[in-house]
Amino acid sequence: MSIAVKQRHELDGYQAWTKKAGVQCVQPPRNVMNQVLALRLHLDDCRAENGALKVLPGTHRDVPLGTAEIEQLAGAGSEVVCEVPAGGAILMNPLLFHASSPMNRPGHRRVIHLEFTAMELPPPLEWRYRVACGILHDSINATF
Repeated sequence: MSIAVKQRHELDGYQAWTKKAGVQCVQPPRNVMNQVLALRLHLDDCRAENGALKVLPGTHRDVPLGTAEIEQLAGAGSEVVCEVPAGGAILMNPLLFHASSPMNRPGHRRVIHLEFTAMELPPPLEWRYRVACGILHDSINATF
């Protein structure tokens, strides 16, 4: 799981730097992601047959899992399919292990994915996007 930041600054625990659509992203330490709440607003019905989100309950509390452990949990029938109607929402810790299956029928599964936190990043890192007093601020340029 990565977060969008204004600029790249090397700090202990921040790794896997990448750019996504021109936006600088980094994988933060686990304690940062534990303070984030993800909100998924579904614009379309999301059922098992069109690739609904699947989760492995409790994995957000575990130490980071390896591929073999994840496959073992998924193979043991531990996964839960989160079917959500259009207009519905899912709130989750982004560290919860999650995935979507390929769609088995034509259609859409559009989702607006938002993440919320009250924490500031350690200087000199800054969030790429912030909402303060109900106003969206783009840390790089104030156009949206």
